[in-house]
Amino acid sequence: MLTIGDFSRLSRITPRMLRHYDALGLLRPEEVRDNGYRYYRQEQLSDLMRIQWLKGYGFSLGEIGALLALDNAQLLLRLRQRRLALYQELNRQQGLIHQIEADILRMEGTSMIETPYHVVLIEDPEQKVFSIRDTIGVDQFHDFFERLYQEAGARGLTQAGPIQMLYHDEEFNPKRSDVEAQMVVAQDGPDVTIKPACTCAAVQHRGAYENLHQAYDALCAWLGEHTEYRMCGPAMDRYFGDPDNTPVDQLETGVLFPVEKV
Repeated sequence: MLTIGDFSRLSRITPRMLRHYDALGLLRPEEVRDNGYRYYRQEQLSDLMRIQWLKGYGFSLGEIGALLALDNAQLLLRLRQRRLALYQELNRQQGLIHQIEADILRMEGTSMIETPYHVVLIEDPEQKVFSIRDTIGVDQFHDFFERLYQEAGARGLTQAGPIQMLYHDEEFNPKRSDVEAQMVVAQDGPDVTIKPACTCAAVQHRGAYENLHQAYDALCAWLGEHTEYRMCGPAMDRYFGDPDNTPVDQLETGVLFPVEKV
């Protein structure tokens, strides 16, 4: 048996952290004697190393308790999910670094670098659309568009233009968004409506959907400088190409803010 001091010395984990793991039920001492001294089996070093291994991948201590109970196949799935989350965070951080570098150069006056987004005013034409509307989380958007395709197909409608997402919320909530998915169609029908023509401030975004916020930032900056215009309708993302068959860096998305002159 190892005292908590020996266990700490070998693992290079402080006794305070070992007591914390005990309190959370992650790693309990083999024995706690009447004097309060804690003793561990040498084999428990492997359990401790497993906790530290999962912690190093960014899992919280609250998550690790459940992970320790998984078999290898189940744990492998969770590791793959964690890897995907890290790639997404890396992509976001790289985009943020690029934006900071561009702003530093611009503010230092050493570069004429401008935002990659060129805001233009366009007349968005009237469109014949089939749409579905629901309150869902951002992580459900892909399935929502699959539903749009299925319901359009069930009605015998033929796609005649891009699909697009309209945001009807009064405030931003990525977990519960009042959204409307639209498909431009060729036929008339009882579930087909006309989206009226409107003037839009618009930008074209190229790349991952996770970075669409940069296009929104550009449009917000444009509105801040052009106070003669105001929003007069829901913001809209217009998607070009199939995300399932298009490389991420080649995805094209139009972001449109319907505006009117004050």
